[in-house]
Amino acid sequence: MHKNPLGRSGLEVTDICLGTMTWGTQNTEAEGHAQIDHALARGVNFIDTAEMYPVNPVRAETAGRTEEIVGSWNAKSGRRADWIIATKITGKGSSAIPGGPPISRARLIDGVEASLRRLQTDWIDLYQLHWPNRGSYHFRQNWRYDPSQQDRAATQAHMVEVLETMAELVAAGKVRHFGLSNETAWGTAEWLRLAGQTGGPRVVSIQNEYSLLCRLYDTDLAELSLAEDVGLLAYTPLAGGLLTGKYAGDVTPEGTRRSLNATLGGRITPRVWEAVSAYMAIANDHGLDPAQMAIAWARRRPFMTSVIIGATSVAQLDTVLGAADLTLSDGVMQDIDAAHRMHPMPF
Repeated sequence: MHKNPLGRSGLEVTDICLGTMTWGTQNTEAEGHAQIDHALARGVNFIDTAEMYPVNPVRAETAGRTEEIVGSWNAKSGRRADWIIATKITGKGSSAIPGGPPISRARLIDGVEASLRRLQTDWIDLYQLHWPNRGSYHFRQNWRYDPSQQDRAATQAHMVEVLETMAELVAAGKVRHFGLSNETAWGTAEWLRLAGQTGGPRVVSIQNEYSLLCRLYDTDLAELSLAEDVGLLAYTPLAGGLLTGKYAGDVTPEGTRRSLNATLGGRITPRVWEAVSAYMAIANDHGLDPAQMAIAWARRRPFMTSVIIGATSVAQLDTVLGAADLTLSDGVMQDIDAAHRMHPMPF
């Protein structure tokens, strides 16, 4: 399994990361443990979770359950040190945390302590802000994104407070490194600038959505990633399962994510089916599994640190892990480029 540097942290993570967000709703504890064992046996060393997980649906009464499943594996196996564990603190407005409080010094301290307890570990390798307090254009909000009302001075003061708090948590050995999620180019650059001014921890990664169907990262953020050594951790690289082909023809198989989330978080649109068909045709023409093709393509992007894959069974996990051994031909890459130009923003 290929590894990439995690920013300037000195850590190296596999370029496929085990995602966990269905553990506790669509997956049992035993199934989560089986996925950890299988991924570890296949060479994966990187796992991503969050205090708000599981999803489908997100509920206050289940928030934290996914971390508990990872934690029970840590306790049972005694192999905590085999994994680089990433988790996230929920942003402002989350239904997973009663009251949806914004990220603050107090929330960071409480959030880290709670995650450490649930994960049954003494340290978190990568602690990420799930989304910024000021809001985000992610989750299909890009269609109506308007940053004109943001209070830049308040945002900068908040960033300094977070960096100072994170520095204390790093010094205490509770967190090793700091990362972002659902961020912008300006936001990331500002975190980097203020870390340089304050001596706070430098951002090592950005976890944003990225797939053949969602390529908002390809311009300014791509440049920032490469120039500043802040790589992408790509979530939902199969576009909620659309790129597996299982929903092709606008069907909803029983027990799938779409059976629980009809729009797949806004990804089901009149335009998406032609785009999905285009990528399914490329995979078929070249004799490829479509899920493996989508993951293999994401892995070779020049700004990619790791692609976060999720599965609801070990069999699904085994399929997507097969992308680690797949190199796409120039012909496949040319066909993908042509399909993207025809279907640039299908949702």
